[in-house]
Amino acid sequence: MRSVCVVFAALWLFGPAVLQARPADRLAKIRQRGFVTCGVAPEIPGFASVDDQGRYSGLDVDICRAYSAVIFGTPDQVSYRLTSNVREFLQSDDIDVVSRRLTWELRREGARGLLFGPVTFYDGQGFLVARRLAAHNVPALAAARICVAPGSGAAANLAAYFRARQLSLRQESLPAGQDLGAAFAAGRCDAYTADVSALGAIRSRLPNPADFEILAQQISKEPLAQLVRQGDDGFYAIVRWTVFALIGAEELGVTSQNVDAMLHSDDPAIQLLLGVVPGNGAALGLDEKWAYDAIKTLGNYGEIFERNLGASSRIGLARGLNRLWTDGGLMYAPPLR
Repeated sequence: MRSVCVVFAALWLFGPAVLQARPADRLAKIRQRGFVTCGVAPEIPGFASVDDQGRYSGLDVDICRAYSAVIFGTPDQVSYRLTSNVREFLQSDDIDVVSRRLTWELRREGARGLLFGPVTFYDGQGFLVARRLAAHNVPALAAARICVAPGSGAAANLAAYFRARQLSLRQESLPAGQDLGAAFAAGRCDAYTADVSALGAIRSRLPNPADFEILAQQISKEPLAQLVRQGDDGFYAIVRWTVFALIGAEELGVTSQNVDAMLHSDDPAIQLLLGVVPGNGAALGLDEKWAYDAIKTLGNYGEIFERNLGASSRIGLARGLNRLWTDGGLMYAPPLR
C-alpha cells in the first residue's frame, strides 16, 4: 500500500515530467530526421528489388514511398534498410516500418508488441504449372511431379492439402538455388509450388515464361501487410489510412492522371479524399493534401499493382483476390471521412 501511495505522490508532484518520459513520437522523429526508414527485403522482383544504380522498386517499395509522400509531400524521402526478419526490426528503433512480404500472423503481432497495417497483397500458396499439362486446378495435378523447397512451410502445406483430399502426390524436392528451368525441361518438375508473390518473379526468370501459368486456386492464406511497433499510434494511423486512401482512390476513379481534374469534383467523398474539404489531414497530423500527394506521385492502388505486378509488368500476375470488393476481390477501404 505504501508503494502505491508513493506512486500517486510522484504523479501529483512530478506528473508532467513522468508523462514526458515516454518514447518520442514516431512521426515527430521522422520529420526531424527528414525521411522515413523502411525495412525491406529486395529479393523478389515486383515486391522489392534494387538495380545496379541502387534504385529500389516494387509494390512494397511504393507503399513506403507513399508514406513519404503523405508526410513530406514527395515520395523520395525514404531510406531503405535490409530487414531479413522481425527480430531485426525489433533490434533497431531507427526502422520506422517494415514492408517486406510479411504475413499477418497472431504470434508476430500480439506477443511481440507489434501491429500490422492493412493488407496490401492477399497472397497464398499457389502453383506454377507447365501449360503442356493443361491443368487448371489443383486436383488436376494429382500424379504430376510437383517440385517444392524441402523442409519449407510450402512442403508441409502441400503434403497436408493432398493428404486431406486423398489426392495422389508426387513431390519432388528442389533446393533453393537449383535451376528450375532445367528441372522443368528435364521433366523432373511439372509444377512448382510456393507463395504466389514469389511465383510471378520465378516465372519471369524462366527461359520461356509464356509456357507457364499460375493457377488461380491457392491452398493457404498469406495476407501481406506492413509492420509497425505498438505505441507508435500516430504513425500507425498514417500507415493505415495511407493504404486506405490508395484503395479508396481506385474505387472513386481517382488516378495519377486525373487527380488534378478531380479537385473540382462535386462528389463529397472525392472532396474529402483530396483535401478540398478539410479535416482528414488535421485528424492525422498531416497537410490536407496528404492523399493528393500520394495519388499524384504514385497512383492509386490499382495503378501501383499494375505497374509492379500486373499483366503489363514482367511479373504478369492477375489481380485475383486483390481486386476491389466491387469487382469480386477483397480490397476494401473504410470511409475516409
